Amino acid sequence: MNECYYDKRMDFFYNKTKTDTADEWTGPQLIVVLCFGTFFCLFIFISNSLVIAAVVKNKKFHFPFYYLLANLAAADFFAGIAYVFLMFNTGPVSKTLTVNRWFLRQGLLDTSLTASLVNLLVIAVERHMSIMRMKIHSNLTKKRVTFLIISIWAIAIFMGAVPTLGWNCLCDITVCSSLAPIYSRSYLVFWSVLNLVVFFIMVVVYIRIYMYVQRKTNVLSSHTSGSISRRRTPVKLMKTVMTVLGAFVVCWTPGLVVLLLDGLNCTYCGIQNVKRWFLLLALLNSVMNPIIYSYKDDEMWSTMKRMICCFSEDKSQDRRSSRIPSTVLCRSTDTSGHYIEDGIIQGTICGKGDLSDKGNS
Repeated sequence: MNECYYDKRMDFFYNKTKTDTADEWTGPQLIVVLCFGTFFCLFIFISNSLVIAAVVKNKKFHFPFYYLLANLAAADFFAGIAYVFLMFNTGPVSKTLTVNRWFLRQGLLDTSLTASLVNLLVIAVERHMSIMRMKIHSNLTKKRVTFLIISIWAIAIFMGAVPTLGWNCLCDITVCSSLAPIYSRSYLVFWSVLNLVVFFIMVVVYIRIYMYVQRKTNVLSSHTSGSISRRRTPVKLMKTVMTVLGAFVVCWTPGLVVLLLDGLNCTYCGIQNVKRWFLLLALLNSVMNPIIYSYKDDEMWSTMKRMICCFSEDKSQDRRSSRIPSTVLCRSTDTSGHYIEDGIIQGTICGKGDLSDKGNS
């Protein structure tokens, strides 16, 4: 019967598998890494919070597609938490971790990846349901969308906990991997192949959906009198989703390939030299998604801009309240005949000011 090593610290497993834990990452190099990591994580928290707030605030986003998009932003926000935890529990610190703390570190990363992946699958189903009926949005009810979101996180948490539940090498260190010293190599093969296969399926599905939308839109455009912008809306949504999916696949595939090579016990592949760069690439995915949402979706960008504007305006007004009367807050600097129009625009953006008073002034 094999001996189990539940009470050992991670230095025992790192030494057994001869895993590099980057002892040289000290001093200025460590400070630079922490500074860049902190900046990226702060951006992830702020930008994805804005995406979620935009979906909640703007009634034009109160549809299944955008609820799922907000959940994808929540997965990226969770990924930021996972990266923060990893940042302060990696390098030389790795060897001092207990088995349970190391499982938590990796489990958070696996959960965030699974949440994003499953969410993209559900979005593919939602897009398929709507596009086959040539509608902008599907007929999913709020209860069903809520159930789907809960299911996404249940699956993600379960997949993140699988190694902790028993699929590890604590009782057979001969099958331990190099990159993840207490993960079984068979689990790494299963994990990486599963995700790569799902990547491939999703890419094929989205390409087929996109081709169908393009073909159907071109046919209908010559037989319908609807506005051009309305006919193009499904295509714009598909472009947003496909851009997000493309960024996800590009950022995560190299890391999954490295895990697969490690699971196959490729001792001459030099995976230790590239693992940190591929992890950074995965981190960039959570940074890129909010930028994609705002760049590809004009309504999303304008909503986020209004929220930032109102926040800045509120702080500015608080500073000037003792010097400027409340009746001129949010007033346009333009004193020409466009004053009323500018006042309406600013009132819409900031949600302040009495437009009727401005009209009578």
